[in-house]
Amino acid sequence: MRRILVFDSGLGGLTVARALLAAGQGRVVIDYAADVAGFPYGDWEEGALRAHIVSLMGRLIDAAFPDVVVVACNTASVISLAALRAEHEVPFVGTVPAIKPAAAQTRTGIIGVLATPGTVKREYTTALIHTFAFHCKVILHGAPRLARMAEDKLAGCLVDPEALRQEIAPVFTEREGRRTDTVVLGCTHYPLLRAEMEDVAPWPVTFIDPSAAIARRALEVAESCDDHGEIRGGKVFLTAAEERLRNVLEKEGFGEMVVIR
Repeated sequence: MRRILVFDSGLGGLTVARALLAAGQGRVVIDYAADVAGFPYGDWEEGALRAHIVSLMGRLIDAAFPDVVVVACNTASVISLAALRAEHEVPFVGTVPAIKPAAAQTRTGIIGVLATPGTVKREYTTALIHTFAFHCKVILHGAPRLARMAEDKLAGCLVDPEALRQEIAPVFTEREGRRTDTVVLGCTHYPLLRAEMEDVAPWPVTFIDPSAAIARRALEVAESCDDHGEIRGGKVFLTAAEERLRNVLEKEGFGEMVVIR
């Protein structure tokens, strides 16, 4: 068996962890790390966040001994993946907005991208659009509250339909008889709200959740690592002792909780 560490600023990486557990049963052990003290990453200055993530990752690697690390956060991947690979020998699998498959799939040529404000303003996101969706109309929207709404849902809070409708409304547009038909969920938190988004969307669209593709890539990388035989895992690493998150992660099947300062 191999050990995979899934890293996120909060609970959004659970969408990837679930996909990994479903696809890799009997082959991998999943540990989860949430930088709850640093959440949300969209509020950070880019250089400070990159340095913070690289430093924190060193402590997480020393504690978890992973074979592969999945950076299950679009913002963290876009700004820090190169630095992480330069600093640490462990292989990293990143997460970027699924603009390429959206551009291949759309029939109307109008794509919505729901992301965090931090991801929307990154040059990497613009480059993805210019490279893979130059022939499409792409509506980028940095939704300020969606990640927090997803976290609150996992903690047992009800989702306010009107607030959710307002958060996603900007990516729905009609132009010359055509309208948005594909929406990229550009944050790993957002698939946690997919059912609710489908309920409040002004018309049906295809929501693209990259979790399964990320999981497949992580498992491919893990297969190239040494097989350790039977190993124990399912630990959670938090940067603050937040009881609400502990309860959520226990329900997801994770065991021992470790606080990483």
